[in-house]
Amino acid sequence: MSSRYWGIDLGGSKIEAVVVDEAMKPLIRRRIATEANEGYRHITGRIVNLLDLVSRESGFPLPKVIGMGTPGRYDAEAGALKNSNTLCLNSRNLKVDLEGLLQCTVLIENDANCFALAESLLGSGRNLMKGRDRTAFGMIIGTGVGGGIVCGDRVLHGAHGIAGEWGHNELVHDGEPCYCGKRGCVETVISGPALERYYCSLTGISRSLPEIAGLCDVDRSAEATIRRLVDNFARALASVLNILDPDCCIIGGGVGCIGRLYSQECIGRIERSLFNATLQIPLLKPQLGDSAGVFGAALLAVNS
Repeated sequence: MSSRYWGIDLGGSKIEAVVVDEAMKPLIRRRIATEANEGYRHITGRIVNLLDLVSRESGFPLPKVIGMGTPGRYDAEAGALKNSNTLCLNSRNLKVDLEGLLQCTVLIENDANCFALAESLLGSGRNLMKGRDRTAFGMIIGTGVGGGIVCGDRVLHGAHGIAGEWGHNELVHDGEPCYCGKRGCVETVISGPALERYYCSLTGISRSLPEIAGLCDVDRSAEATIRRLVDNFARALASVLNILDPDCCIIGGGVGCIGRLYSQECIGRIERSLFNATLQIPLLKPQLGDSAGVFGAALLAVNS
């Protein structure tokens, strides 16, 4: 019997499950609403219900190992999920609780790590990751700013389990307060909400980031907002590139859809802060869309 691998992508609004074959082709995919407002126990129950549904519809028994992507980071030493924007998950031992309910091993990774793993091995970075020493930096810039590092075919965790978390490096000294307790973090400057706040501070008008980006040719404040994004993204990313020097960078999230992040303008800004004279690392758009998280979770099971 051929191998099958199961993955779960736990988001604030939806939970998605996939079963893939050895070639990472989906055999079945299903998603349901998270209903996070109903609390932690309700969410774990929804996960169990979804996996039962997938098992019934596919005829596949639950596996011995399931990969799972979550908002926030699971601290194995503390036995708790941390820094999740689904607040009821914080301080909960999601891994142990789900393993008790499912009677199988649950491998948990941050959603940015799952994104980086899927896009580097299956998506836009797949042709650049041939070889054991190849490295990819995948970032999600949206409501927050996160990142993950993939070396070969595995996620790099680091001594504290925070490898790739560039969103909480200081970018502006004594800048805007961040929920993490520091000030001026990358996330407080280039996340979608931060850019929308900046535009509103200039104009007194609340607009979505896609609206702002579309007004650059006719609105000086919109142009100033996107130029602020490009300048600060370039400085923040150059610090990562000077240390990691990856083979590729993949930019996900809503902010990552803004075309000027891939432009010669942005590359020139990066080169101003780069140790190397020219940027030879490709900046890639993701190819897997909202599938990246769940396929990255399934890859965790492949690598177990």
